[in-house]
Amino acid sequence: MIVRLIGLMLILHGLIACDSENIVDTANPENLDVEVNIADDGSGKVEILAAADNTVEYHLRIGASEQPEQVNTTGIFEHTFIQPGKYQLDIRAYGLSGRYLREVRYVIISFDQDIPVEDGYITPLNYDGYNLVWLDEFDGNSVNTDYWVFETGTGCPNVCGWGNNELQYYRKENASVADGVLTIEARKESYQGNQYTSTRMKTQGKEIFRYGRIDVRALLPKGQGIWPAVWMLGNNITSVGWPKCGEIDIMEMIGGSGRDKTTHGTLHWDNNGHNYTGGSYSLQSGTFADEFHVFSIIWNETQIQWLVNDIRFHTINITPGHMTEFHENFFFILNVAVGGNWPGNPDETTVFPQQMKVDYIRVFQQN
Repeated sequence: MIVRLIGLMLILHGLIACDSENIVDTANPENLDVEVNIADDGSGKVEILAAADNTVEYHLRIGASEQPEQVNTTGIFEHTFIQPGKYQLDIRAYGLSGRYLREVRYVIISFDQDIPVEDGYITPLNYDGYNLVWLDEFDGNSVNTDYWVFETGTGCPNVCGWGNNELQYYRKENASVADGVLTIEARKESYQGNQYTSTRMKTQGKEIFRYGRIDVRALLPKGQGIWPAVWMLGNNITSVGWPKCGEIDIMEMIGGSGRDKTTHGTLHWDNNGHNYTGGSYSLQSGTFADEFHVFSIIWNETQIQWLVNDIRFHTINITPGHMTEFHENFFFILNVAVGGNWPGNPDETTVFPQQMKVDYIRVFQQN
């Protein structure tokens, strides 16, 4: 009897031992694998793909960021960084036991718009019936002060926010010249009580123009609240004020989702008050930040035409007696504003810094 009992116990023990070998521990995570992909379009967007066995939840923490920890069951995360720098990604896979596997990765975010100056549309140095009378090809290593002066500050005390509730503080330090290109950079940085800085430069007191064909080849920035412009003001603004001096907007773009592909050409003048009219041009695909484009006007005694890459998209008759402003001398202004009444303010999707790059400005007048 005792022998039989011992034998039965040995058989039961063997069965238990065999069963225990087949038990799989599903409470603790195993084999964490992480893939990090940084978008190459300068958007600052990062995709994180995490996968592990026996996992019920994935967590993502981004350095010491104030962003809340992201949690999901798929292991797929997306995050858009709005400032350049080196960031820590802390990825964790949790099991039913509450234990987790952890992997730390680092990403370096850069927003350089590394678009070759050769990419995009180019216009010629001569046109039939026209003479080239002035140009700036932005050669050298600094802005040509024989042509340009900088406007600085916020417009206060006379026109705070530059008349549009803009948010930037204009500084000459945000403009640079290299490799034949002018770069105006809008930055998110604290300066003189403002959250953003940029540059506004003009030829007032240096170069003035009336009539002709004007070509400006530029690569534009993008993003909600970003407002680049190439425009002109009447040289008599100091005596008659705005809008009596007249304003010719060769190119304006108000950045943001679905708007980075459209530019605007507009006139402003006085006719018993502020009057304005204009047109717009949209790309069939892509945005104006993808490659260089040429923004032009053809301006004579009777009309002003607006063109993008030699495609005419709007014409305004300037012969009416209430539009005499547009038969006077004008000067150029280049700037990138941040925020304002028209584009609205930047938000969490806006990537900084943003740059407008200008390859050349050329002025042709009829023979």
